[in-house]
Amino acid sequence: MEISTLEKYQDIIVQYTVEFGVKILAAIAFWVIGRMLINFVISLVRSALERQKVDPTALRYVGSIITVTLNVLLVIGILGYFGIQTTTFAALLAGAGVAIGMAWSGLLAHFAAGAFLIVLRPFKVGDFVHVAGVTGTVKEIGLFATTLDTPDGVFTTISNNKLFSDNIQNFSTNPFRRVDLKAQLAGSTDPLAAIALLKTKIAAIPNVMATPAVDVDILEFNLVGPVLAVRPYCHNDHYWQVYFDTNRMIRESFGAAGYAAPTPAQIVMVQGNGLAQNVS
Repeated sequence: MEISTLEKYQDIIVQYTVEFGVKILAAIAFWVIGRMLINFVISLVRSALERQKVDPTALRYVGSIITVTLNVLLVIGILGYFGIQTTTFAALLAGAGVAIGMAWSGLLAHFAAGAFLIVLRPFKVGDFVHVAGVTGTVKEIGLFATTLDTPDGVFTTISNNKLFSDNIQNFSTNPFRRVDLKAQLAGSTDPLAAIALLKTKIAAIPNVMATPAVDVDILEFNLVGPVLAVRPYCHNDHYWQVYFDTNRMIRESFGAAGYAAPTPAQIVMVQGNGLAQNVS
């Protein structure tokens, strides 16, 4: 009697072990095949988006969202195969999502800002921009932060929420950029002659655009003399070369033309003993 009972329990254990083992093997097979199918779907989506010349950052966003979504569905399907109530699991997952969302509200704000950056596209990788007080070339637009490489060689990371909530200046969008400089003249120098001279000399500087033409005109007056606004136009890639070459050309042109050096001068009237003297 005891032997038959023992054999009965052994048979039950073997039966459940076999059934559970089969389910484990089936779950592993589902997971492997599901992962292969997910990777296949992701590759198809990326190929389709690449053919449409979608921005690489948008590709990463779309790929990440699809991967997470399909993996969650795969896990829920495997749990359902084991007989686990997926509705309860979904409720727990939703509750955990709410808790995580409250705890990581800052990160989610950065993520949302990054998504808006991808959709609105105020700049792309490779653009030269000024954002959140930092000027540099965009290296990567990430899920939570954007990285810039500044002209002085500093690799800077800015949170997407801070970046998106501030002004964004993109110097690479327009076909040209204006260089703003000043040229001080002495009071004895003819400003019209200086203007004509600078327009001719600066227009010959490499990478200065012919259209729009170089702007040179009187900006203001001070105690030294007239101040000229000197504004050549160039592509953003040549900004600093044109900037320094223009400064150099102003100095060389004025020196070659023999213009007087702009020196501060002031006339003071001194009166004493009925005599007036001019002191400069």
